[in-house]
Amino acid sequence: MDRAAIVDENFKRRVAQGDFPPALSSLSLQDSGLSKAGLSEIFHAQILSRQLDLAARKLSKAGQGFYTIGSSGHEGNAAIAWAMRPTDMAFLHYRGAAFQIARSRQVPGQTPLWDMLLSFTASSEDPISGGRHKVLGSKALNIPPQTSTIASHLPKAVGAAFSIGLTKRIKPEYQEIPTDGIIVCSFGDASLNHSTAQGAINTASWSAYQNSAVPMVFVCEDNGIGISTKTPRGWVQASIEARPGLNYISCNGLDAVETYAQAREAQRIARVRKKPVFLHMSCIRLYGHAGPDIQTAYLSTDEVEAQEAQDPLLHTARHMVANNVMTGHDILELYNETAKRVARAAKQVVLRPKLETSKDVSASLIPPLRKSLKPSGSQYRNKETLFGKSDIRAMGEPQHMAKLINFAMTDLMNAHEDIIMMGEDIGHKGGVYGVTQRLQKRFGPHRMIDTLLDEQSILGLAIGLAHNGFTPMPEIQFLAYLHNAEDQIRGEAATLPFFSNGQFTNPMVMRVAGLGYQRGFGGHFHNDNSLAVLRDIPGLIIACPSNGRDAVFMLREAVRLAREEQRVVAFIEPIALYMTRDLHEENDGGWAFDYPKVGTLSIGEIGVSGDGQDVAIISYGNGYYLSLKAAKDLKDSHNINCRVIDLRWLAPLAETAILKAVENCRSVLIVDECRKTGSQGEALLNLVSQETGIPTTLLASDDCFIATGPAYGATMPSHDSIATAILKAHKAD
Repeated sequence: MDRAAIVDENFKRRVAQGDFPPALSSLSLQDSGLSKAGLSEIFHAQILSRQLDLAARKLSKAGQGFYTIGSSGHEGNAAIAWAMRPTDMAFLHYRGAAFQIARSRQVPGQTPLWDMLLSFTASSEDPISGGRHKVLGSKALNIPPQTSTIASHLPKAVGAAFSIGLTKRIKPEYQEIPTDGIIVCSFGDASLNHSTAQGAINTASWSAYQNSAVPMVFVCEDNGIGISTKTPRGWVQASIEARPGLNYISCNGLDAVETYAQAREAQRIARVRKKPVFLHMSCIRLYGHAGPDIQTAYLSTDEVEAQEAQDPLLHTARHMVANNVMTGHDILELYNETAKRVARAAKQVVLRPKLETSKDVSASLIPPLRKSLKPSGSQYRNKETLFGKSDIRAMGEPQHMAKLINFAMTDLMNAHEDIIMMGEDIGHKGGVYGVTQRLQKRFGPHRMIDTLLDEQSILGLAIGLAHNGFTPMPEIQFLAYLHNAEDQIRGEAATLPFFSNGQFTNPMVMRVAGLGYQRGFGGHFHNDNSLAVLRDIPGLIIACPSNGRDAVFMLREAVRLAREEQRVVAFIEPIALYMTRDLHEENDGGWAFDYPKVGTLSIGEIGVSGDGQDVAIISYGNGYYLSLKAAKDLKDSHNINCRVIDLRWLAPLAETAILKAVENCRSVLIVDECRKTGSQGEALLNLVSQETGIPTTLLASDDCFIATGPAYGATMPSHDSIATAILKAHKAD
C-alpha cells in the first residue's frame, strides 16, 4: 500500500476530528521562548516540506523527478532552523528540507517551493546545483550543498567552526561566516557510526578539551533506523553523552516546541561559550528510506503504523490549536491549499529546461575567478627580519628542495595572512623532514597548526577554513596516508563547486610528501608510488616539482590558483629529492639552486633540458632527475642525444606543450615512477602515439608495493633501466 497516501489521509482525518496524539512534554509555549508567530512559521515550513515530499514521489512515479529522498518525519528540523540565525552556516543531512524551508522564511525574497521542485526535476534552472543533483542548499541561506551525507561533511563542518575563532585574530579577505556565528551540521543516527563521523566528533571534542573555540551544533536526527538496519535503542546517547569537551542535549523532534527550546539552548552554548554541542533529536522516518523503498519489507505493519500515529505534523497541529494560533479548520485549509500550490507549480516546473550536453554538465567543474585585493602574482617580498641569521646566509647559497620550499612558504605566509597550514608534526617539530622548520615560531601556532593524527580531520579542517575565506595548506605526511581520507578531496572538496554551480568553493593547496626511492625507510607505507587516486578526480590540479627552484615557482602558482581561481591543488613533493644536492657526481651541486625571489611557473609550462633529436624522454619528479643522469651516460658512452622533458604539472596535462616538445625526435620514452596500471604514462603513451606517430614506449614501475631495505628501488625505473630501454629502442630502430 502507498504509505504516503495513508499518512496524508490520516493527517486530514485526525485534524478534522481533533484527534491529536498526547503531549510529549509539559513545556509550555511561553516557557520555551517561542512566540506564536514563530510557531506558525515553523508549522508553515513543516507543511510545505511534507507536500513537497508528496510531490516528489508523484514526479518520480511519472518519470519526471529523480532521486527522491524525503524529509517526512524529520520536520522537527524546522524548529531547529528557527532557533538559529540565517547567517549560521548549515551543513545539512539529506532529510533537512524543513530546515531549509524554515530558514528561507527568515530571509526575504526566497522561493523554496519553486526552487526545490526545480531540484527534484533536475532543471538547469535549479538555483543551487543547476540541475546536476537533487540537493539541499542555498547561497542566500548559507547552506552549502551536500551530495551524500553519510558522514563526509562532518570534518569540514568542524573545520568551519574552528575557522570562526581564527577570524578574531585574522580577517580573511573572503570571510563568509560572522565572527559571532556558529556552524550547524546534521546527520542521521546510522551515519554516527561511520568512522568519518566519529573522527570529526572526536576532533571537535579534542579541540574543545584544550579550550580551542569550536562553536558548532551537531544535530543527530535519530529515527532509529539506517535504511533497513535498526539502531540499538539508547545507543546514540550512550556513545556520546560522556564525551569530554562535548555538551550533550536531547530533544524529541516530534514536538516542535520542545525542539525549539533545546535547539535554542544548544546554539546559546555554542555561540556564547564557543563549545561544540551534540543535539540529539529523536524523530521518525515516514514512507521509507528513499524512492521505492517499502518499509514493510523489513518492519512489521504494527511498527509502521505506530510511527505513523506519531506524525510530527499532528503534534505541531495540537500546539497550534492549544495555543489559539489556528483552528483545526484553519489547519486543513492551509494544508490543502499548500498541496494545491505545490501541484500547480509542479505542472509548470516539469517544463523548465534541463542540462543536455557534456559541456553543460561540466561547466561548473572549474570555479569562477574572484578578484583579490592582495593579488598573488609573481612578485613576492622577502622580509629578512622573518629569517634567522643562518637562514639569511643560506638564502645566498644554493639549497636543496626542502630548504627552498621552506623559504617559499615563509614568503607566501608573509604575503598572505590568510594562509593557514595544518598537519601532523608540522609546527613544533617542523615536519618529518624539516620542511616546515621554524614556521610555527615565525607565524604562531594559530597559523601552523599541529593536528591530531587523523587525515580526514586534517583535510576537513582545510575545507572548513576555505569555506570561511582562508587559504588552507594542509600537509599529508606521506602519500599513502592520503588513502585514509581521499574522500575528503574526491567527494567533498572537488565536488563542491560542481554541485553548487560555482557558488560555493573550498580552494586549498594540499601538500603531500610522497613517491619512492627512499633508501631503507618505511617500505610501501612511506614510499607510495601511485597518484591514480588523485588523477581521476575531475577539476583537481596536480603539481609535482622535480627540483627546488621549480618547487618555489610552482608553489607560488599553486597559491595563486587557490586564492584567485578558487582551485583545489595537490602539490606532490618527492621525498627522495628533498635533500638531494648533486646530480651526476658527488659534490657537483647540480641539484641545488639559489632561491628565486620572484617568478612563477604556470600550468602548461613544461621543462625541457637539451635539444637532442635521437630520443625525447618525458618524465617528472624522481623520473626527471634519473632521466637526466641516463641522458648524460647515453651521450658520453653511445653518442645518443636526448631531450629530457619535465612535466611539472600532472593534471591537467600540458598536451600542446608536450607535443611541441617532442617534435623532430626519432623516438619517445616515457619514464613514470608510478605503478604502470593507472599511471600518468598510460595517458602520455596514448597522447604521443595517436597525435605524432613517433615510436613511443613506456617505462613505469611494476604493479607492486615498495620494499624496505636494499631492494627499495627494485620495482621502479632507475637511470640504468632508462638507459637500457633507450639503447634497446635505438638498436631496434
